[in-house]
Amino acid sequence: MVLAQEAAAQLGLSRVLLVPTGRAPHKEIAGDPGASVRLEMASAAANGDMTEVERFEVEEAERTAEPSYAFRTLEALASERDEELVWIMGADAAAGLDRWRNPERILELARVAVAERQGVEREAVEDVLERLGGAQRASFVEMPEIGISSSMVRERVAAGRPVRYLVPDAVAELIERRGLYR
Repeated sequence: MVLAQEAAAQLGLSRVLLVPTGRAPHKEIAGDPGASVRLEMASAAANGDMTEVERFEVEEAERTAEPSYAFRTLEALASERDEELVWIMGADAAAGLDRWRNPERILELARVAVAERQGVEREAVEDVLERLGGAQRASFVEMPEIGISSSMVRERVAAGRPVRYLVPDAVAELIERRGLYR
């Protein structure tokens, strides 16, 4: 949610679509609650934002049994919308974009907003974007250092430690109510 907020503010975006991963093609997550629960958590987080009506929306574009690929998601979104798309991603993901399925198509369909992350050199991201021909379609988003990751939240829940204030209240309540990640 911090990244969504920062991207909206720094890039002048009127709204940000949260697109929970349907079925990740590249990795399995232990204790993964599944696409429908990820969608529910994203909705809880978006609905908890009271600063502006509809600033954050949840999109079900990846709700399919097929592996979720960014270029397919962007093709679906582009066919439904008559506005420029901006794909927001962390620098760690952007530095590996050349290993994604059809990365040139991603850069055709959307501008890329890259959130800088500790441990990932900006030059590494710029090199990948340059090789893919998308350097001119990229922006960098400065992020405050907060040191929270989804894996850290899952590990804390599994260990019985609190996650309040690390995730939106509605998400913490959903995790507790559903007994997720235990």
